[in-house]
Amino acid sequence: MRQIINFNDNWTFLKPGETAEPVTLPHTWNAIDGQDGGNDYWRGTSIYEKHFARPELKEGERCFIEFGGAAMTADVILNGKHLAHHEGGYSAFRAELTDALEEENLLVVSVDNSANDRVYPQMADFTFYGGLYRDVKLILVPETHFELLKDGTPGIKVTPTVHLKDREAYVMVETWQTGGAEVWIEIPTERVKEFRRVEAYGGHAVTNIILKNVHLWDGLEDPYLYTVTAKLVKNGEVVDEISTRFGCREFRIDPEKGFFLNGRSYPLRGVSRHQDLKSKGSALTYEDHKADMAIVRELGANTLRLAHYQHAQAFYDLCDENGIIVWAEIPYITKHMSGGKQNALNQMRELITQCYNHPSVVCWGLSNEITASGAVTEKLLQDHRELNELCHEMDSTRPTVMAHAFMLEKDSPLIPIADIASYNLYFGWYLGELEQNEQFFDEYHAMYPDRVIGFSEYGADANTAFHSSRPEKGDYTEEYQCVYHEHILKLIEERPWLWATHVWNLFDFAADGRDEGGKKGENQKGLVEFDHKTRKDAFYLYKAAWSKEPFVHLCGKRYVDRAEDTTEIKVYSNCESVTLYADGRELETKSGKTVFTFSVPISGEHRIEAVSGENRDESIVRRADAPNPAYLFRKQSVINWFDTADYDPSCYSIKDTMGALSQNPRTAAILGRMMERMTASRGDVAKGANSNANLQKMMAGLSLESLIKQAGDSVPGEMIRSLNAALQQIKK
Repeated sequence: MRQIINFNDNWTFLKPGETAEPVTLPHTWNAIDGQDGGNDYWRGTSIYEKHFARPELKEGERCFIEFGGAAMTADVILNGKHLAHHEGGYSAFRAELTDALEEENLLVVSVDNSANDRVYPQMADFTFYGGLYRDVKLILVPETHFELLKDGTPGIKVTPTVHLKDREAYVMVETWQTGGAEVWIEIPTERVKEFRRVEAYGGHAVTNIILKNVHLWDGLEDPYLYTVTAKLVKNGEVVDEISTRFGCREFRIDPEKGFFLNGRSYPLRGVSRHQDLKSKGSALTYEDHKADMAIVRELGANTLRLAHYQHAQAFYDLCDENGIIVWAEIPYITKHMSGGKQNALNQMRELITQCYNHPSVVCWGLSNEITASGAVTEKLLQDHRELNELCHEMDSTRPTVMAHAFMLEKDSPLIPIADIASYNLYFGWYLGELEQNEQFFDEYHAMYPDRVIGFSEYGADANTAFHSSRPEKGDYTEEYQCVYHEHILKLIEERPWLWATHVWNLFDFAADGRDEGGKKGENQKGLVEFDHKTRKDAFYLYKAAWSKEPFVHLCGKRYVDRAEDTTEIKVYSNCESVTLYADGRELETKSGKTVFTFSVPISGEHRIEAVSGENRDESIVRRADAPNPAYLFRKQSVINWFDTADYDPSCYSIKDTMGALSQNPRTAAILGRMMERMTASRGDVAKGANSNANLQKMMAGLSLESLIKQAGDSVPGEMIRSLNAALQQIKK
């Protein structure tokens, strides 16, 4: 019978030019420099070594090693013999050690996350951590055993087909194994144990089992899981055994009514997740994954987009157990590489092979914002067609999906390649106004009423240190993030045909090329800070909309000093009414849904309390003589000075549109220099987007003034004055 041995301890890590150090896996060498900004985190090849004694193998037994994740490419060498090469930092792979084993062994794993032109990802708004950042295991199996090597397979594949009317599920079970043998299949149910004996032919066994009165995997309500066990029998003896869990569910997606689970409408409303953590990078433990899932459940989300790559199997397991609907995808992102097709196909093959049995997974993501840094070409279209065909060949039960950048035209030939689509829109944050989100979706739905469309990314960065009673786009305040998400939440609730919506992001995450909003190296669109503990106010907006657990939350707890006689107090709650108290005195009771706002006079320091039944929350506000400068991301006014300044309307100025400025060669040159400065703090993706023709077309109608206002301190006041002065020298 097989043995699985944890192999995480007693490794040595050696980075070029540094002294070797002992490490315990999971480990990444970019836990610190991949999060501190500067876009200078170290990318290259490092070495992991481990000395170990030969495992005790019975006659004929084989020894394999399993890597849960090695970012981004890896070579496995045992006692000087090269055993495996793997390209792709997010999927599991295995290598056989048996024939290279000695009594005392030296295992060397060379891991490389350096830039190249063939392994995805190479451009994206997140840090590409290097290392052996997931568990490593030894697997000892008999000579005849279930398959271990091909695409990191679990060796068993389960395909349930649910017939809701008959309350039955037809379950096809397939296994792959070495050598000819008999396979016993067992599925315990609530009444009996289903059992089949199956002859294996050509290393493959298949059988079908009908589950009567099937217990459905029913999302958050009842995520029931069956377990199937496969036993490999040779000469009447069980020599190897594997098992997997699966769920029986039926889903469909309607272009007008959205997502249906087990025959009922089940709107998918949730968040996206990256797999990193402050000061730990991507080297997460099972406890870290469990803590993340607890926050998902607290929020009340019923879906996760696991972006932008294959996540740890432990986390897919947690999604199965908790009834979370999952969008799974590969890191074919931002930049199409002419030499990357085979790697994209390989990563998709591994994703589907390794995640097929998870009932939580309902779609396979082909790519994300793949047009953000380049045009739609025939080569790009063909690569997507081949990916799409591969998905359908491997899995006829799940649709394919793409997440499209907001600048991609609605009639692009890229969109209908996948079965369904979603868009990443950031109107009201990066450019444009909030209302353009509704306009975009309504126009798309009117153009293509028979297509399924969703909202795969939306968000606004917020630093919990920054606050304002008059929040506006680009100020990085918690208050503007709330304004933004209140608007988008209303949009979503009014459009049931959006098949799935995913906030970008559940957590702040590392993007080492960023320097904005008062923090270096972080994307701050998370509803929770990078520590995965500190909830921003917007977190509670979605909790009020999605969670069934009664609560009240007073927004603005970190916004104490307020330079105004009357202040707005906002409460998020899923209760029907909320009563507000100031210094123990009842002020007002309001009825409503999700968002409750109150106007409160302030003269000194006041204790504010929100109450609904037994649910309560409190905060402190204090009347200040002047705005607290610590709350301001913008340390100077970059636009107000211009509102009252004299300027010649016959000459160009920052009040002109981007389109007008780009038409004149002299103003276009000035504009280009400024845009280079503005995008430098937004990382490589923003730089790549500068060359996107569709984005430039969308920005043409925006004034330079509005862009500068959003950019904040990344464009200093003196630079704006110089910029405007230069434009004023050029006649229209």
